[in-house]
Amino acid sequence: MFAAAAYLQARPQQTADTTTPAQPRQVDAPAADSSAADHALLAKYCNGCHNEKTKLGNLVLSTLDVADVGTNAERWELVTRKLRARAMPPPGRPRPEEAAYDALIAHLETSLDKAAAANPDPGRTDTFRRLNRTEYQNSIRDLLNVEVDVDTLLPSDDSSHGFDNISVGGLSPMLLERYLSAAQKISRLAVGTPVRSAGAETVVLPADLTQEDHFDGQPFGTRAGAIVHYAFPADGEYQFELRLTRDRNELIEGLNEPHQVEVSIDGVRQEVFKLTPAPRNGPVDPVAPQYAPEQAADSHLHFRTRVTGGPHVIQVAFLKRPSALIETERQPYLASFNSDRTPRTQPALYSVSVAGPFNQTGIGDTPSRQRIFTCRPVASTRGSASGNETSCARSILTTLARRAYRRPPTNEEVQTLLGFYKQGRADGSFEQGIEMGVRAMLTSPAFLFRIEREPASAAGTAPAGKSDAVYRISDLELASRLSFFLWSSIPDDALLDVAVKGRLNEPAVLEQQVRRMLADPRSNALVTNFAAQWLYLRNLDSQKPDNRLFPDFDDNLRQAFRRETEMLFESVLNEDRSVLDLLRADYTFLNERLAKHYGIPNVYGSHFRRVDLGRDHVRGGLLGQGSIMTVTSYANRTSPVKRGKWILENLLGTPVPAPPANVPPLPENSPGAKALSVRERMVEHRKNPACASCHQLMDPVGLATENFDAIGRWRTQSEAGTPVDATGGLPDGSKFDGAIGLREAVLSRPELFVTTMTEKLMTFALGRGLEYYDEPSVRAITRGARTKDYRFSSVVLGIVNSTPFRMRSVAQGARAPQAERRMASGEGIPATKQ
Repeated sequence: MFAAAAYLQARPQQTADTTTPAQPRQVDAPAADSSAADHALLAKYCNGCHNEKTKLGNLVLSTLDVADVGTNAERWELVTRKLRARAMPPPGRPRPEEAAYDALIAHLETSLDKAAAANPDPGRTDTFRRLNRTEYQNSIRDLLNVEVDVDTLLPSDDSSHGFDNISVGGLSPMLLERYLSAAQKISRLAVGTPVRSAGAETVVLPADLTQEDHFDGQPFGTRAGAIVHYAFPADGEYQFELRLTRDRNELIEGLNEPHQVEVSIDGVRQEVFKLTPAPRNGPVDPVAPQYAPEQAADSHLHFRTRVTGGPHVIQVAFLKRPSALIETERQPYLASFNSDRTPRTQPALYSVSVAGPFNQTGIGDTPSRQRIFTCRPVASTRGSASGNETSCARSILTTLARRAYRRPPTNEEVQTLLGFYKQGRADGSFEQGIEMGVRAMLTSPAFLFRIEREPASAAGTAPAGKSDAVYRISDLELASRLSFFLWSSIPDDALLDVAVKGRLNEPAVLEQQVRRMLADPRSNALVTNFAAQWLYLRNLDSQKPDNRLFPDFDDNLRQAFRRETEMLFESVLNEDRSVLDLLRADYTFLNERLAKHYGIPNVYGSHFRRVDLGRDHVRGGLLGQGSIMTVTSYANRTSPVKRGKWILENLLGTPVPAPPANVPPLPENSPGAKALSVRERMVEHRKNPACASCHQLMDPVGLATENFDAIGRWRTQSEAGTPVDATGGLPDGSKFDGAIGLREAVLSRPELFVTTMTEKLMTFALGRGLEYYDEPSVRAITRGARTKDYRFSSVVLGIVNSTPFRMRSVAQGARAPQAERRMASGEGIPATKQ
């Protein structure tokens, strides 16, 4: 693998295109005499706190000229954000009339937008951005047609600005070793190189996964078990082993009567095992020898069978018994999953292990081999490399490199890959040579890094008054930005073809590609990657509600929470609905488990389906979903602070200041003393002056959700036994009651939510945090989407056509990130060994 500097020198020079993307029509400037009125309004309502003496919020307005907004754009963008959300003046202080607010905001935004149009600043992402773990996994899938779980191969990524595709820079020696190891495993699996020794992998199920009910995707007449997607490395025999769940005494739970468990591969039954409870002839003592049979009741759950190489689906399920049909108030079947709560009434699966291959006989025509071997040499002899083989290897590696590097590879790059091919061919077969070439490709900086290199001709193209040059990124770089935005993966051949022809920058062609990509199943990455981070769905895995207070919570419910929110987002994406439907949807997606948790009748079965709720239902939209309520709660109670902060920052774009140091926690109810509700405890907490300023913003918003407990159930009584008081308010001074009132208050000013979502989506698309100079583009996107009823595609197309997405600044001096300067000098990527 090349060092980064050498790679950059080898790449052809780009030609700069400093043309600014078409800007939306600007709003006409207000009348000239409006500046005097705006100055008077600021002097009356704002300068008393934001002057040179008080400097509240480190903001001084008294010295800023409202008639010359563009000169201090960063400060005025901050003011505009506060005014738009009506967060200033603070609640309880005198406020202007709505017309005065609107007039001042219109003046500021129009002035800021005109200044930005005259002197565009697209910002810049790092020249080198390593693929994060999700992007790497998806890229392997689309490049080699092989599904690999990289969680065990690569470390997790750090998050910044709410997303994990931002803080991805260099490549430490330790991380490089992980990539080398991953490339070796993936290339062998994709090509089907014979395995020297059999390996074993074990899939362990979540500890709190209840298994009394049928699982969606399992055969009818079964319950629970597991569905495992597994890529078998070669044709051969494989050893399968099942292990049942045990209690803390290592005794199998729930095995009180005979049961049967079946194992299928791709829907074809392979084995059916009978489970028989061990006899109990004495007092319960798990250490005593006579109880060894009970501990070993699953020792016979193993078998060996022949499986062809490639991806297969392993299904393990228990045959359902009538005794499993025991319902409780909260869920369809008795949810008891360990001896710390209630002993299981049915046995449960703990893990599935696969070992092999044994007696391997090669590998057949797997999907990955179909993708890789686009040609075959006429004949090959071990230890030789004929011209026919070399020509075929060149064709294979060139085709793969074009996809992997997101551009046509240079001749030098192809020769490097052929060198690794020849090394592998000399040691073995033609396929082993290809495997070595693929391995080298997967460790190349051109694959591991998204590289956007400034063209030499961009120097000196800075607009008047600016120290940074700006240029339009190339079509190939645009294709890469587009694919990683919409698919979290590499471009496909269709996208690369139009980019290579230089046509992707054409508006009609670009829109056609965006709509095609949104319709592609790979756009589901916007659900599982973008939405999962924006809405905190990834945090569900770490939520562990107190099992004494919430014994009904388990992994089944956790997965149902996630799936409901994902399917709502999917419906907005796939049906190109208004993004406001994320808040106002009169439908949701439920299975029986989740419906009973919500108290919604007539929903049966484990499969999810769309359920119409009607208008003004408390479960309509994100603010009524258990996923949001759970990730914004503590283990033992609700948290108006966390919920209020989540709503303000993720839905309304109103960041909350970080708490001061040494803030005391909310006092808990003491045994024997009068129990206080969370609202009552929050009132006491706000008596601390250090806490009041922030809590008066967050608390009223979060308290409106108090009808939802810590796991999203509806309640009318608080934990103190008193009626729930769900009155609340927004920073704009509006008052309302409950979750429905909160939803209507947010929807009363839809541009706030659309702006916030646009900012989140744009942060994800650009791979960097937004700056003040990005806000004019955000406003243009929001205005353009408004004419299309805020349809999802209109927001995406607005981002794709925006100046920050289509253009880039050339770093000058200190503006270039330190990590980027190191990378450009070759410090960030050590030379690799194969």
